[in-house]
Amino acid sequence: MRVVLQRVSRASVTIDGRLAGAVGPGFCLLVGFTHADTAAEVAWMAEKVSGLRLCADAAGKMNLDLAETGGEVLVVSQFTLYGDASRGRRPAFVAAARPEMAIPLYEGFVAALRGRGLSVATGEFGADMLVEIHNDGPVTLVLERHA
Repeated sequence: MRVVLQRVSRASVTIDGRLAGAVGPGFCLLVGFTHADTAAEVAWMAEKVSGLRLCADAAGKMNLDLAETGGEVLVVSQFTLYGDASRGRRPAFVAAARPEMAIPLYEGFVAALRGRGLSVATGEFGADMLVEIHNDGPVTLVLERHA
């Protein structure tokens, strides 16, 4: 499982001109799954994301987690995180999990974040989405968990 986390002042997803999901201050998570991923990776990642202290305290230091600041999360599925462009000019996506496997993992990840008390908005799995991200900082992390 691979997540690109960006701390945002706001973020949104639009599909076919319709606002599908939006958040204020918090995190935008671009999420991809590979063939070996299981519920264990999903649970680990939800715990990791919810506990990261990337939000500013009163002194302006990254010392608080999302729950402490009331931050929100926008989760966007992105199979291209497992694209391999090491050869040629067209990336290969064979490492990305097929939808029949990835969709339950994606839905489980969203549920696990909500289960930790976080306010979570989403895009739509497999849709052509316009994602607007206002990166705050900028703060960007790549998180990975392998089976």
